[in-house]
Amino acid sequence: MSVEHSRIGRHEAPRAARPQAKGKIKWRRFAMAAVPAGVVAGILVGLTAQGAIASSISVSGQEFLVTATQLTGTGFEQFGSSLSQGNGTQPVIVSAIHHATLSNLCQSVKVGPVILRLTAGGGGNDVSADNLIVDASGQTGSQAVFKNITIGQDAGTLTEDPGTAGQAGGFGQQADSITIDNLVQHTWLTTAGTFTLPGLSIGFGGSC
Repeated sequence: MSVEHSRIGRHEAPRAARPQAKGKIKWRRFAMAAVPAGVVAGILVGLTAQGAIASSISVSGQEFLVTATQLTGTGFEQFGSSLSQGNGTQPVIVSAIHHATLSNLCQSVKVGPVILRLTAGGGGNDVSADNLIVDASGQTGSQAVFKNITIGQDAGTLTEDPGTAGQAGGFGQQADSITIDNLVQHTWLTTAGTFTLPGLSIGFGGSC
């Protein structure tokens, strides 16, 4: 059984109280407190066009690799969920970003005997995405900085990406903004309301 990512309208859920103080948290310290060692959260965002909608998508059963020299975003949420596969379900880390930019994006996936490779966002022209959702099995980065982060919030009350929340009672976290350097992400599913890819190149080649 898959777990649906709730889509709650802007005025339908109260905004949870946040700490007054703002600051920076190193990603490694945060990872030890928030997720098991060796697994760093994925970047995931709920695809929401208008109103309250729900998503239950069956994935292909094949992960793809995503890398970027830097990801920055505003309106960050994160919670656990699962995706449907043909032979069962896949647990995932869901990361939602209301608006994100990525420098030197690369995505690769094995298709039969060859690797399909996509690149974009080089030369100072960053990739941008609105309402970005990434369902990932894991992610690493050389450093991550969160501003005004709340860890341990009920996933059903997350509000940083309006219209996106987790299952009520589940573990969640959110921050006003996020920056991750040297992102490496193992991803099952990515969705976005708008995805702009300057300098797009798609072809067969090596992994990212």
